[in-house]
Parts: sequence; structure tokens; C-alpha cells
Amino acid sequence: MGAPANVVRLQPVGIEFEVEENETVLDAAFRQGIALPHGCKEGQCSACKCVLTGGDVELKKYSTFALNEMERGQDYILLCRTLAYSDLEVELLNYDEEVLSKSIPVKDFTGTVTSVSALTHDIRRLEITLEQPLKFWAGQYVDITLPGPETITRSFSMANSPGESQNLAFIIKKYPNGRFSSRLDGDLAVGTEVGIKGPYGTCFRRENKTGAMILVGGGSGMSPLWSILHDHISSGEVRPVRFFYGARTQNDLFYLDHFAELAAKHPEFTFVPVLSHAADDTAWCGAKGFVHEAVGEHLRGADYREDVDVYACGPSPMIEALTPVLQMSDVESDRIFFDKFTPANN
Repeated sequence: MGAPANVVRLQPVGIEFEVEENETVLDAAFRQGIALPHGCKEGQCSACKCVLTGGDVELKKYSTFALNEMERGQDYILLCRTLAYSDLEVELLNYDEEVLSKSIPVKDFTGTVTSVSALTHDIRRLEITLEQPLKFWAGQYVDITLPGPETITRSFSMANSPGESQNLAFIIKKYPNGRFSSRLDGDLAVGTEVGIKGPYGTCFRRENKTGAMILVGGGSGMSPLWSILHDHISSGEVRPVRFFYGARTQNDLFYLDHFAELAAKHPEFTFVPVLSHAADDTAWCGAKGFVHEAVGEHLRGADYREDVDVYACGPSPMIEALTPVLQMSDVESDRIFFDKFTPANN
């Protein structure tokens, strides 16, 4: 028999759960349907940073950008790296009661690749059918594990709405020499069996909100925002929605016909593509520059800055540039939801 499980108590919410030997605190919470703040799950992003107020732990390897030496000396920990050697008491630095109330236990699923198609020169749409439905909230993601001599696992957000719980779609950006994404052009054949684990993520659509909704994405950040947008439309809520999407050139844009169709059906919806490398493109009449600049310009002229929800999904530089723009525009911090895409460790 293995060692008995230790108990983790979370303050100030008073939630308790067990953590097994060699299991991180975050994984134990996921397994038992407790959705704690998290991001990369690999010790790189600091989203799960908390304070250890009691107990003995060991931390697996992590980035000092996520947890520096001074913080570690003051008993700060990263839940995704923490192994429990006794019962623990942990003070959450940030938590969302709505997230906790909507927790879905993380489970393992088996899926089969049903389609891989090109959306642009470096963005692909991957479709996977599961053996059994996966419950998730719009904006969440899963880990996909590919078969082969070496295990390759990557995190990707669902592009479909939660109503399509057995047929999942993913919008994935290809990277040069990417161990996962390089297999999307021919190697990952239809019929290939893959492992799916999830759901993860706290950047999901909040229901029954008032005011406007602003979506901000770049690259494969389209995937969770596409899910959030369609989940919002199917909910029947009526509110202004503006979707800002940053790309380099016109060749990096896709789904333009879909967005035009949505705007025609829903007058309160506007899609705003923003091109960063279109200074000399005389054929482009849309917004130019960086996407965070376009968002800032819009908010400066809007009359609903405080009564707005912002969902931002994409690469770290985009999120980091957008954050001060939202702060300067007086957007309330508890109505800003981020999904910062961090590069894989291997």
C-alpha cells in the first residue's frame, strides 16, 4: 500500500481535498473537480501562486520568473509544482467564486482525428471525435497527447461551443520545428487515436453579464474566442460585442466570411481585424498597428469602459501589452479574463 493521502485546506474559502503521493496539489484539485487559478501548469506563469501557511512541501522544477527566490523565502509556492509531505494549509492570493462553483473534474478521454485542414499558411484546424462527451465551458482547453515513440503533449483550447461536447475542434498555429504542430501537415492522419485530458482553464464565458463584451485575440487565440463568441450567441444574451483580432498581414486572416455573416445576423456584433505589417498595403482599408492599440483607441471613445467584460487570448507579448491599456481605460479588474499562451518546455 502507498502512503496515506495528505489533506490540503484552502483559505479563505475553507475547501479541503486530498493529495496523493507524487501528485501536485494542482493536479489533485483538478482530479477532484476543484478549479483553482492556473495557467501553464508547468511552473512558468505564476497564475497558481499562493502562500503556504502550514505544512511541509517540495517544489518540482519551476521558472524563477514565476516564483523568485525572495518569494520562495517568504513561503510562496506554485500549486502546479508543489508536492505535499504533510497536511497543508494554503492561502489563495486570488480566486474566483464563480470558477469554483463551475468546477468540472479533469478526466482522461480517448479521441480519434477526423479532420486536419489549413486555414492560413501557418494555422490549422484540427477536429477530434471523442469516445464519450467532454463537459466544458466555452473558452476552456484540454491537453492532447499524440501517439508515437516519444510522448508529445500540448494544450489547446476548444474552438467549438460546449453544446458540441463529443466532436471537438481546435485552431492551432504551426511553429517552425514544432514537435506537435509540425505533425499537422500529413503526419497526423485521419483515424489516428489521441489522448485527451481536461478540461482546464479559467478564461471561460461568464453568464448573465450586463454591458459590452470585448474579445481580443491573436494567432491561435482565435480558438477559445470563437467558442466564447458562439456560446454567447446561442445563450440569447443581447449585448454589444466587439472582436479585435491581431494579425500581421491579410494572408494571416481567416473566417472573414463567417464574421461577415455573423455581423449581418447580429447588428450588435462587430469584427475588427488589426494588421501590424500592413503599412504599405494599399489594398487594406482596415485598422493598422497592434491590436492592443486598437482596443485602447476604441475604449477611449466608448461610454461603457467600466461596464465591460474583456476576454483576451493569445501570445504573452499581446497580453502584456494589453494589460496596461485596460487598466488606463478603467476596465474593472474582475471583469478581465486572460488566457496567456506560453511556449512549450519541450
